Amino acid sequence: MQDGPSARAPKSDQGRQPSDYAGAIYGSLLAASVVAGTSPGHEPAPTGQLIVLLLATGVVFWLAHVYAAVVGERSADGLLSLDKYRASARREWPIVQASVPPAAAAGVGALLGLSDAGAAWLALAVAVGSQLGWALYVAAKAGATRGGMAVSGLVYLVLGLLIVALKALLSH
Repeated sequence: MQDGPSARAPKSDQGRQPSDYAGAIYGSLLAASVVAGTSPGHEPAPTGQLIVLLLATGVVFWLAHVYAAVVGERSADGLLSLDKYRASARREWPIVQASVPPAAAAGVGALLGLSDAGAAWLALAVAVGSQLGWALYVAAKAGATRGGMAVSGLVYLVLGLLIVALKALLSH
């Protein structure tokens, strides 16, 4: 299940399925939201708990998207098959993948001696950076001009910065 316009790359000449980057973008936004939501007042979640929460949330939302996509397809054609679940699971996997870099950043931050708050800010920076990176990558794959890439990057950067602002407001 994907809301709004989907960021799809054109089909290759070899008849392969088009790549869908919406899951990666959505997963990056989700990861940033998870980090922002873990420090709603006083102390942020312990780094280990943040890592588990990021990865578990990615998996849970992936499962929800797989289920919703298959049920939606079934309502269209009345059929339900294991192949549809597999195809949907592959298509939605970037949601899980997007949770890994922020979780890894939190872990690296802890290994480098950062506080839980420092590790959370590092994870948030990686999640926001991922959003920006995906926006620019998809725009470039779509053949956007430099101006189009700038607008695309700006939109996702603003979304990411709104999440950062929310975290900052909730942390104080």
